[in-house]
Amino acid sequence: MNFAIETSQTRRKFVGACSSAIAALLIPRDAWGQTAPAHPAPRPGITGKKVLTKEQLAGSPRLISLFDSVREIPEVMDGIGCDCGCTDPPELRSLLSCFEGKGMARNCYACQRRARSVIRLHKEGKSLDEIRAALDGDD
Repeated sequence: MNFAIETSQTRRKFVGACSSAIAALLIPRDAWGQTAPAHPAPRPGITGKKVLTKEQLAGSPRLISLFDSVREIPEVMDGIGCDCGCTDPPELRSLLSCFEGKGMARNCYACQRRARSVIRLHKEGKSLDEIRAALDGDD
């Protein structure tokens, strides 16, 4: 009986997470009455040492390379606001924060998508201001 309850709750969480992720991807921010997130100034001397490691992501091996990439550019990730809406500051200061501590980004497709965009733009040689403009749709 307990197994059936746990399975049902797990399915319910999964379906809820999928529905939220699809809505976040398909419905423009303006339709929700939201604006682009404020982008914080990167903290001087910020490092990626708090980003979850391969060992901490053992249950999510497909995310290891994403978290590794975030760890490589903490000064950029710390200058990007997160728009997932899962939680509000001050708990999460920047997109970098989503990949630290409890690793909220482990279960948030919006954070993952935004981080992948930042990484791609950074690899293309874009500055922090250019990345912000591209994410905000001002490019």
